[in-house]
Amino acid sequence: MANLLCPVWVGYLLANPLRKWIQNPMKILGPHVDEGMKVLDIGCAMGFFSLPLAQMVGSKGKVFCVDLQEKMFPSLEKRARKAGLSDRIETRLCRRNSLEIDDLKGKIDFGLAFAVIHEVHDPSDFFSQVYHTMKPSGKFLVAEPKLHVSRKAFGKTLSESEQNGFKIISRPRIYSSHAALLAKNGSASELNGGIIHA
Repeated sequence: MANLLCPVWVGYLLANPLRKWIQNPMKILGPHVDEGMKVLDIGCAMGFFSLPLAQMVGSKGKVFCVDLQEKMFPSLEKRARKAGLSDRIETRLCRRNSLEIDDLKGKIDFGLAFAVIHEVHDPSDFFSQVYHTMKPSGKFLVAEPKLHVSRKAFGKTLSESEQNGFKIISRPRIYSSHAALLAKNGSASELNGGIIHA
């Protein structure tokens, strides 16, 4: 799904526990995630957000961890085993033109794409695929790094999301990031071939 990918070695930096001091997963995601939820973590890398999500959803929940780079998964899976969370996490290798989530249609309560969309080749198709996985009450949090993504570029990203059935319901404050919490637009609840039907 991407053009320029985050190198695998950067994944180790992103998974560093010290990062929690400036971007605490529990504070960022806690207001949106409850026990028993099915959650989608797109661009999961080595699981900085995946493991806290697995803790939040509890033993009856599930976190689907999607990434284009298979080399990210061994570290994520090792950390999940060490934390006793393996049974709540499912890793999925996506392709450039598919997130490989068609089987999750209408099953996802919460989705996350953190510092991912600026790497995506076709944002419109990306949002369309995610949209179809969301339950009617589902929420999708997108965040992009201010270092790499301008305010204008993030605005374009949000426009792409709206063209594919999402609406912005809030703009959370996340350190060094542009962020938006999205939900399905009730007046545009069905998509057919990328065309929104009101």
